Amino acid sequence: MKRTQMNAMIRWGVLLCTCLLVQNVRAGNACAPDTSKIFSIADLRELVMQNNPVVRQAGLLGDAARARVTQALGSFDPNLKASFDQKQFGGKAYYNHWTSELKVPLWLAGADLKVDFDRNVGTYTNPETTTPLSGLGGVGISVPIGQGLLIDARRNTLRQSRIMVDYAEAERVNEINKVWFQAVKDYWNWFYAHQQYDLIRRGVELANTRYIATRNQALLGDKPAIDSVEAFITVQERSIQLARIEIEIQNSRLLVSNHIWDEKGNPLELPADAIPVNADSALAVVTAYQLDNLLNSAEDNHPKLQMLRSKSLQLAIERNYLREMLKPKLNVSGSLLTTRRDFTSYVPEYYDIGWNNYKVGFDFSFPLFLRSARGKLNEIKVKQMDLTLDVQNETRMIRTNIRSSFNDLKAYQTQLSIQTQSITNQKALLRGELQKFDLGESTLFLINSRESKLIDMMMKQAELVTKYQQSLADLYYKAGMLQNE
Repeated sequence: MKRTQMNAMIRWGVLLCTCLLVQNVRAGNACAPDTSKIFSIADLRELVMQNNPVVRQAGLLGDAARARVTQALGSFDPNLKASFDQKQFGGKAYYNHWTSELKVPLWLAGADLKVDFDRNVGTYTNPETTTPLSGLGGVGISVPIGQGLLIDARRNTLRQSRIMVDYAEAERVNEINKVWFQAVKDYWNWFYAHQQYDLIRRGVELANTRYIATRNQALLGDKPAIDSVEAFITVQERSIQLARIEIEIQNSRLLVSNHIWDEKGNPLELPADAIPVNADSALAVVTAYQLDNLLNSAEDNHPKLQMLRSKSLQLAIERNYLREMLKPKLNVSGSLLTTRRDFTSYVPEYYDIGWNNYKVGFDFSFPLFLRSARGKLNEIKVKQMDLTLDVQNETRMIRTNIRSSFNDLKAYQTQLSIQTQSITNQKALLRGELQKFDLGESTLFLINSRESKLIDMMMKQAELVTKYQQSLADLYYKAGMLQNE
């Protein structure tokens, strides 16, 4: 009776712990962990997207680009300038010069609208610049007829800076994708370490239960003492594994904690009792239809391609500007003059504003060989060709990487299906070995061997789940987007 009771205790202990081992790798189980302690992917995403300093730093890229747009708009700000010079010597007023001008840059044709007022009087003032004592005002415009009519430096800078806002946005998305992809990989490595720890811990408990039962049988003389030594060796081996996994799970927790911060920018750590999600081996299937959607979306919206396209638009604007630089410079300016200072006082008609009172001028220049402009233009053409090839190559690489990640995903899915069936078969073998042991037809060594094999297979299943989830994250990362919840 004692031997029968001891064998029954061993058999039921093995069955109970085997059940716990199976529950460890299956979701939706009646013995599922406390959900209040689960730190999910959604929890990680919320903390990373809101508070991670690298994500917040990426958001500054757009702010910097918009600041450059504001800076470029400064070229179109109205500009007011004035100067005054006076000389008095030996009782004579040599000169008294006052010059002021308000210049308003216009977008159309690169023109400048000007309103000016000059007062140049004195004994030794140059006659051609002398004005009446009341001064001389004017309203005029300066227009580039040749170079600068279609596009000039200030319009070129503004257009390029606006394009760089889109470039900065694509760069921001790319940086966020990098941070999130690394966070997801670290999360699933933590999941795998936790699964290993849980499986080996239960294996230690099972081995210890069997050792106690075997030792008691040996003390009663029903089992040889060498069986208890073998059972204790199993306890020791699994305890060593458990100690190693404890270090791995601590390190993996630190890597996950490295991604989470609070609102004030202080680093956070995972709570000591936090656990990862209890992922099921029956994972969602990514279909060929979804693959086509990812490929099409990547061609249109991948941040790396968006950056290259923005760079291409920037070069196109620069090329148009350099073409404009091949034209001769011919600037025409004109102003209507008047001595009027206000709208109510009387001014003789021949001193009032009109077509008879004006000043006009033009300036012209043209480099005969145009080597500087032609050299810069050819350089831009080379950069455009290089960028076109870069876009073609990057597009091909992105499509290839997406398909490669999809193939990895399908391979892991197939392996998981086979591994699940193998675990079912291994459990059947273990149950059969326990029945044979109960009838005295098996040995403790065989039970340990079956049980260790089952634990190894469950750990392999957890590893496949981890790699599947990481490949899924890699698939979305290669497509240039964040994985949907």
